[in-house]
Amino acid sequence: MNTKRKNQESDLAMFEAAADKAAQQIPPLWPLASSVAVNPFLGQATETLAKTGARLARVGGVAVTMPRSWYQRKIDAGDIIDDDLEAALTATRHAGKPADLAALKSAASKTRPEPAAAPTIADLAAKASGIDWPGLIADRFGAWAGGYFDQGQALWAAPRGKSAWSAWKAYATHDLTPEIAGLKGFASLVADAPEDPTAAIADVVARLGLGTAALETYFHQLLFSLGGWAQFARYDLWRAELADGDDRTITDFLAIRLLWEEALFIQYEAVIRDDWAAARQVHEEPISPTEEHIVDEILQEAAERATQRGLAQTLSKVTKLRAGERASVQAVFCIDVRSEVFRRAFEVIDPSIQTLGFAGFFGIFTKHRRFASDVEEGRLPVLINPAVESSSGTENEKGEDTAMRYKARAKRAWGRFKLAAVSSFAFVEAMGPAYIGKLLADGLCLNGGSPATEPPPRFDPELVLETKIASAETVLRAMSLTDRFARVVLLVGHGSAVVNNPHASALQCGACGGYSGEVNARLLAGLLNESKVREGLVARGIVIPSDTLFVGALHDTASDRVTLYDRDVASNHHATDIGRIRQWLESAGKLTRGERALRLPRTSGEGDVGMRARNWAEVRPEWALAGCKAFIAAPRTRTAGRDLEGSAFLHDYDWRQDKDRDFSVLELIMTAPVVVASWISLQYYGSSVAPTVFGSGNKLLHNVVGGIGVLEGNGGLLRTGLPWQSVHDGERYIHDPLRLSVCIEAPIDAMTEILERHEDVRALFDNRWLHLFQIDEEGRIANRYTGGLAWESAEVDTDVSGLHEAA
Repeated sequence: MNTKRKNQESDLAMFEAAADKAAQQIPPLWPLASSVAVNPFLGQATETLAKTGARLARVGGVAVTMPRSWYQRKIDAGDIIDDDLEAALTATRHAGKPADLAALKSAASKTRPEPAAAPTIADLAAKASGIDWPGLIADRFGAWAGGYFDQGQALWAAPRGKSAWSAWKAYATHDLTPEIAGLKGFASLVADAPEDPTAAIADVVARLGLGTAALETYFHQLLFSLGGWAQFARYDLWRAELADGDDRTITDFLAIRLLWEEALFIQYEAVIRDDWAAARQVHEEPISPTEEHIVDEILQEAAERATQRGLAQTLSKVTKLRAGERASVQAVFCIDVRSEVFRRAFEVIDPSIQTLGFAGFFGIFTKHRRFASDVEEGRLPVLINPAVESSSGTENEKGEDTAMRYKARAKRAWGRFKLAAVSSFAFVEAMGPAYIGKLLADGLCLNGGSPATEPPPRFDPELVLETKIASAETVLRAMSLTDRFARVVLLVGHGSAVVNNPHASALQCGACGGYSGEVNARLLAGLLNESKVREGLVARGIVIPSDTLFVGALHDTASDRVTLYDRDVASNHHATDIGRIRQWLESAGKLTRGERALRLPRTSGEGDVGMRARNWAEVRPEWALAGCKAFIAAPRTRTAGRDLEGSAFLHDYDWRQDKDRDFSVLELIMTAPVVVASWISLQYYGSSVAPTVFGSGNKLLHNVVGGIGVLEGNGGLLRTGLPWQSVHDGERYIHDPLRLSVCIEAPIDAMTEILERHEDVRALFDNRWLHLFQIDEEGRIANRYTGGLAWESAEVDTDVSGLHEAA
């Protein structure tokens, strides 16, 4: 008896481990209110692109590269040259690759077969019966999940307090839709299922005759088939893991999906038995890329090497680091690619202007409460836990805080009244005339589109002085800003004030957890203006002149207007400086809007750009991070004056200031901002190469569900990723799907040691989800990381704008 029980426990542990492994293959999905870019291939970081292609073809029929015609057009146009193809062919480590350049070019000219997923039982049952069982499962699961996860959108909330498995069982035993559609005895099967979801998984696996080897990709496939719902459950698990906890929702989802498979297998076993045996055999086989997948990977790498040639040429002009005179203003912008355009325009206005790049949370890992709100917002990268708390407002503003809370409650109550059953039919007739003014204002783009302002944020509770000093030192050294301070130093966060856009938070600062960055900028400005903090910094080797003023600011990336929060601090002695800076910022904004107008569709000039954000019908208020291709960590002198076309993340970094501190700043850059940038890059990549799976579809068809995400239409699965309008202008792709090229000016040994210590980061480079280059002492791309902690020389051919591997 004891032996039998031990065997049962061992089997359950095995199924639980298999379920956990499948869950790790699913990327998390953040809710709309704080959405951040997520790498859709996060679970495949330890695999190459070719192997990932083989995996996702099996589980979802997904191609992970562009169609062959896309690469062929670049070859025909001369964008991809033979050197790129040969270098990519040589670099691949897969057996079974084309024998030579001619064979590769022949393969590129042919149409790639569409990948076909292994069929699920639902697929086989649909083929046998003519009933769209996968569609029905998506519809019924989505109807339940929308209520279960609802975050306040529904007027009648679903019951709370149960696990997903228990809640779904209670729902499904009363849902007659499956049986009406023809699935006999479904409610009874659900009612009789074990209370423990892992035991339910074990029962279904036994009935379906699945071997242990088949579980990895079969479980992955079933979770994959749930679309964004599985990803939102993975988000719950992500948050729990970040707090050293656990969450079993995604395992519950697997049990639910398996129960559907069991019900369909019972009903159609006689018809689908042989086909199911063949599908099981597919899942039993190890994942191995075919020649088609290998060719796709090589062509993708060739396209990236072609882009790297252009980047190398842009950086090839020799520059020297120089001390320079004191700048009239230093402006620290987020590394976001949109900041590159504004920084370039700002520096053109006056030679005394200096800009720097730093991650937009400005080293403040805060959990923030807005004015008149108790909601805690994580204003920090989602990879990190908050270290401090902050809030807006003071004791003197309690009365205004209370008034705003009452106003917000009244607004919510009015909104619910408008939608309530008792008033919905009569509401338009009775109240329609009162909305004429609002309708006209919205139609004429007079409402919205401006950044919200709040009272200055403060640390809550207040930090002790030693913590403030240590934090200030850490941030300034990470910025490579430890001397030659200007009279005014702007700390410029960014956000995007748009209207009628469910994905508005995706336009905000990814480093700030999908929120705008002014809270972090204002907190740091206040910290660095404190006299006692400055006194403490002197002992740490950082002397900030007494006439230096730090000012928080917010760059609205939709209108390219910058709001200064100079009222947060006593700035009377700098009134002339700030007045001049405001004029410079306005001029820079005009130049930036002019450049952006050339890329945005249906825009006659810079004056139209800012209006797009206030237009309720505009599906492309801005391009956000579309076009991102590179991450450069180096002194600004390496990139200043070079037109990077808003395609590069620019992080100021001077390794000479970092070498005596064991390259701690370099380690931070490679393990945090680089990883966040890779998530952004790969989200755009996935939304471009596989928009039906990793993109959220057409904005015009979106319906928000549960306050979490969007459906495309009135039902089905939760959609994830970027809308089609974020990567395509209606005629062509505005984003070239390319994996990010990371260029860092630092010694090779230092970067290698960091990669050796951080296996997760190393896997991204070893498997070429990111490319890593070293910039030399003259500011040129000198060496390429080839994987396995090895490097090779990279030589720039300035005659053909080439980046060739040295012999």
